[in-house]
Amino acid sequence: MPEADGDEGYELALFHHPTGMAPEETGGMAANNMDGEHDGDDYQTRLDRRTVRKLDFILLPFLALLFLLNSLDKSNIGNAETAGFTHDAGLSAQDLNTSLAFFFAFFVALQPVGAALGRKYGMARWVPACMSLWGLCTILHIWVRRRWQLICLRVLIASLEAGFYPTTVSYLSLFYTRYEFAVRLGIFYGQSAVAGALGGVLSWAVFSRFPKSPSGPQLPTGKMAEAMQSGGWKSWEVLFLIEGLATMTVALVGFFWLPHSADTAWFFKQQERVWAEQRIRLDRDNVTPTQRRRASMALARSITEDEEANAHPFAAENDGEEAHHRLLANHDTADSTPLRRKESTLSTMSVTADTGLSRHDIFSAVLNYKIWHLLICNILSAIPATAFGVFLPLVIKQLSPSLNLTPAASNLLSAPPFAFGAAVLFIFTTWSDKSHQRLVPIFWGLGLLLIGLTLTVMVPISNYVLRYIALCILLSGSYIASPLTVAWLTNNTPEPGKRAILLGVNGWGNLAGVFSALLFTPADEATAYVRPFLVTLICVLAAFVGFITFWVLLVRENKWREDVTAAWTEDEREREELMGDVPIATSSGLDGLVKWAGIRNLLEGVGYEEARRGDEKLTFRYGM
Repeated sequence: MPEADGDEGYELALFHHPTGMAPEETGGMAANNMDGEHDGDDYQTRLDRRTVRKLDFILLPFLALLFLLNSLDKSNIGNAETAGFTHDAGLSAQDLNTSLAFFFAFFVALQPVGAALGRKYGMARWVPACMSLWGLCTILHIWVRRRWQLICLRVLIASLEAGFYPTTVSYLSLFYTRYEFAVRLGIFYGQSAVAGALGGVLSWAVFSRFPKSPSGPQLPTGKMAEAMQSGGWKSWEVLFLIEGLATMTVALVGFFWLPHSADTAWFFKQQERVWAEQRIRLDRDNVTPTQRRRASMALARSITEDEEANAHPFAAENDGEEAHHRLLANHDTADSTPLRRKESTLSTMSVTADTGLSRHDIFSAVLNYKIWHLLICNILSAIPATAFGVFLPLVIKQLSPSLNLTPAASNLLSAPPFAFGAAVLFIFTTWSDKSHQRLVPIFWGLGLLLIGLTLTVMVPISNYVLRYIALCILLSGSYIASPLTVAWLTNNTPEPGKRAILLGVNGWGNLAGVFSALLFTPADEATAYVRPFLVTLICVLAAFVGFITFWVLLVRENKWREDVTAAWTEDEREREELMGDVPIATSSGLDGLVKWAGIRNLLEGVGYEEARRGDEKLTFRYGM
């Protein structure tokens, strides 16, 4: 958004909130720059820090815990298999791969549907409800005795989990500004790596305490602890029980913990609720630091007025009404153009609300060529992360036949590679936020992944120490591309409804799980999975080329938009930012680009086009 001459009007409009207070009523307070607690820069810094700190220590950890449990429930079947799950249940090892293929097929296919339902009904209700049900399904694995039972449970869990990631990430993006988001997303997404490490340690602890038993599983009778000790419970049964109960318990807490928006968050004070909303508006409108300081001063004045209103409610009500009428009267003056222009870009409706979806959101997301390009890259680059989330304990168990690793030992050894993955992801997302770059860190992450895969393929099977180090390097680069792709999508999609659908479509990247289930088969155990590693290497190399191509396309589209808007007047630029309906003349060579960019229903000749929204506006520039 151009800085123009509307800073003061923007400040007034921004904080003309439903209390009826008008910031300009404080007279000379703006000019005096306010000392003490409400000094502009100092007040903004402290209020912003306090608001973000509460998000970081109350909201983010709980969301991360949800994703940790979600990842555990996806990967625990691999841990259970190292303790003889399929053998004890009377199934074959191939049945496990078949059930995983069904799981990922449904999980992927239903991603956009789950994202749409999550956005429609709200993350704060939708996700805890789904988690409670899939936690119950996790426990039901204890009594699986037929192949169809295993497949049905995995399909049911897949259907319930399908909307979890896009809905939760979209929800998280509502509360953080664009260049605060990647590092928080890294903490959130890194729980998939933490789940691998924690799952390995938890499995080791359970498998050590409850060694494999030859007796069949028994239905628990009496107290649970006594049933486990005397009822012949196997270690993998205890694992499913613990993780399923943990998921259900945390899900029930989620109904009370998660707010529907920042202005209804139980952990915020009133001024923090107001600022949590406005800081997102400021960020999405690309305001300058000067505008941000003035906005924080306006908030300080509005809070002062609120405090005075609490002390003198009747006088404040009258003053508020008079100020409200004067502010509306400003709309009829010639000097109020900047105010009208800026105010109309804002809404009194919460910008952090977790519900709201329009038909335009769905169609503009589906017709956006960028999401389909990123989807292909995401599928190819995500194969290692999805594969090792399930199969790493099995790969380590076959690292060297001479080691003859026990199930407990192979699960414990799977923890360090996942820990490396989580640590490197945090480093890369921090770099991404500080540098305001998304694609360059993706390139470096894929390079690290390629090094690890190359070493894993080339190192002899007999050298298990070097192969284990290669796995640590491989996992270090496995978790970078996917979250930074999501960060790019959220940064470049101002509209929350469209953003949710794009993240749902991007969730089809979990097709990588289907491919990994087909790649890492029991037949490859004898060769320490060399063939699957080689195929994965080729796929990641193709993803690297795909991301470079995507970068080139973004540069070309930004250049095309610059060329189109270069001849526009200032009024046309302002109208495009406000309404998105300035007519453009397209040659036949540009028709395809315009269509796939989401710029629809162009009208030739005189008159305005149908309004473009968000990133469809020609004044919008895509970040890199």
